[in-house]
Amino acid sequence: MNQSAYAFGILGNVISLMVYFAPVPTFCQIYQRKSTEGFQSIPYIISLFSALCWIYYAVLKPNSIVLITINSAGCLIQITYICLYLFYATRDTKMHTLTMVVLPNIIAFILIILLTQLLMEGDQRTYVVGWICIFFSLLAYVAPLCIVGKVIRTRSVEYMPFLLSLFLTISAAVWFFYGIVRSDLSILIPNMLGFIFGILQLTLYFIYKNAKENGDEEMNEIIAIEEDNREC
Repeated sequence: MNQSAYAFGILGNVISLMVYFAPVPTFCQIYQRKSTEGFQSIPYIISLFSALCWIYYAVLKPNSIVLITINSAGCLIQITYICLYLFYATRDTKMHTLTMVVLPNIIAFILIILLTQLLMEGDQRTYVVGWICIFFSLLAYVAPLCIVGKVIRTRSVEYMPFLLSLFLTISAAVWFFYGIVRSDLSILIPNMLGFIFGILQLTLYFIYKNAKENGDEEMNEIIAIEEDNREC
């Protein structure tokens, strides 16, 4: 690995750690309220699956230690989030998350390893796993968009974590340049699109953040007028 690739890899590790820790305020809120409320588990589960796939890809591809380190850390952090989510989720949400999301992801990852090891060899195996990583990396970037409909409908960004969207965007930009330096399409493609998705999320956040603030100001004005009328 050349020095430029190593430098981008180290920077990518640092920023990706920020991405992984960005949901901490969300889980602090869940802990304080003892409820998962309107928060979704899908982004964390997809991120876990994506990290597992990248570890497998890095094992197959030489000189990819920076991918192994950050995705190993990511796995541990995402597992912690998922456990906390399940602990505070309602019984129905807990069962749905386990049976419809967590279990299928575990089975899918095991199948990917078995099929690629038994049916493929060498570069072909790396190529196929690379495209699998591309697909699930895109899902990891798109997953936070699952809340976009709710943001637009409610005109509120309460359930759209700003820090997660911000760090995802920065991380995508850094890993995009890492992919360019290493001429690795499996890293370059998803992070280029991830940067675009990140900009979209940030744009929506600022649009509806202002909309919510304006709505709060209008409501306060209405309440003040009603109180004045009652005093008269």
